[in-house]
Amino acid sequence: MEPYSIMLLMIIVLTPIICWLFSFHRPDMRIPWRQWSRVFHEKRYYLHALGYIVIIKWKALTDNINEPIKIKTGHWTELVYSVEGDLTKWIQDAFQNDVLTDFLNFHYLFIYLFLIYVTTVYFAFTGDRDMTDKVTMNYILIYALAVPYYLFFNVEVTSSWIPQMDALLYHDGWYSSFYAAHDPLDNAVPSLHVAIPFGILYLNYLHVKEKGIKITEWRHWPYHLFVAINTLLFIFTILYLGIHWFVDIPLGIIIGGIGALFIHHLQPRLRNDFGPMFKGVTRKKVWRHLFAEGVAALILLTIILMSVNIQSESVDTRISYQLGAGDSTFEIIQEIEPGSTVTSNLTNLHNSITLEVVVIIVEMSEPGMEDGSINWEIMKTLGEYYTIEPQSTLALEIETPNNYHLIIMHNPGHIGDSTDSEVVQVRVINDYNEDIMWKAVLLSLPSLWMTGFVVHRLYRLKKYKRSLIDSTPSHLWEQEFVESE
Repeated sequence: MEPYSIMLLMIIVLTPIICWLFSFHRPDMRIPWRQWSRVFHEKRYYLHALGYIVIIKWKALTDNINEPIKIKTGHWTELVYSVEGDLTKWIQDAFQNDVLTDFLNFHYLFIYLFLIYVTTVYFAFTGDRDMTDKVTMNYILIYALAVPYYLFFNVEVTSSWIPQMDALLYHDGWYSSFYAAHDPLDNAVPSLHVAIPFGILYLNYLHVKEKGIKITEWRHWPYHLFVAINTLLFIFTILYLGIHWFVDIPLGIIIGGIGALFIHHLQPRLRNDFGPMFKGVTRKKVWRHLFAEGVAALILLTIILMSVNIQSESVDTRISYQLGAGDSTFEIIQEIEPGSTVTSNLTNLHNSITLEVVVIIVEMSEPGMEDGSINWEIMKTLGEYYTIEPQSTLALEIETPNNYHLIIMHNPGHIGDSTDSEVVQVRVINDYNEDIMWKAVLLSLPSLWMTGFVVHRLYRLKKYKRSLIDSTPSHLWEQEFVESE
């Protein structure tokens, strides 16, 4: 069964169960089915559905420029590894078993996607307009917030860098094909599997705190607890499966927190809860916002461009992958337009071990990954097979259009030998022969502005001696402050 078929089945079967189960203690808050169409129209929930479509397109656009700009942006994996070492591998080694792996693979992909969708439906089903707005915006805006960190502070997944750590998710034929076509498989920082569910939890907290309610007494407490449990499980999953580093967890929490604060303060304006959306907006206030939030965005953009400059200078010396004895990993070459070419240079940096390489279209690689790992003896018979002598470079030209390709690398050393001398370091430089850095900067601007908005908002709240979670429009409390002086 294909991934989309499974998601559709889960939506059909699990959505009514989840909505019924978590409103069982308060059946009075359910919207009767005869009123669904009226509520959908009156609350403008069609805009929420449109938002999901927008972010899917936004993500596709971001992923399409992620690989081509890496020739300039590089990655920061070596720095992260120098701090964390093999911590995530210890977790994988301590808990690894086939049943747990299968369960967490399913949970990582399908429960995560379903949780994002069903949370919106649940709040709409239980008549909570504000939280329906907020959790929908949570998915849309937190992804947008993460864009510049994905693009300019790239970090390889743990299983691509830590020798002899297994890619328990990516090296499974069915999953690997799906992810290769929908995810770069190298954007570890920050973790959206942490950021998005944490954003939901923090939005819940901000909502009840402002209303003066204990969260355990909130009518949605059972569902809040359900999200919290899944968030903890996501944290374990991303470490266990060989995807994320420990640093991705606090960074994901920070991204989720910024997004939740932005949404919490903006949503009442969008819903006209305090009068017309632009009430109290003056030319002076517009210029003040443009200056304050523009300065914050400019500072962040400067940091980004400085990091790009640092990475551009090290493009010829950086290490892309580390393979322990018997390890296999892959580089994804995204689909290209007819007539386009990707030039890929692979350099074997080892002094004595010959690196083996296979170039293959993604769908054709599945027979070599059926057992949850790369079976090299099968894999090297499926695609174009090459060897790279020590301290040598292999130049590849990939021209087949409209297909994702894998460049699969294998260290033929003896499995079980984990000495440093058996670790093969590989440099991979892919040139998509197009300069689209400007697109990456453009896609990052909304994130930089949202961050500036949150910083500016919190500063003003503190200045006017208001609670930092006060979501009333600023013209109301600025006026009250002047009158009280």
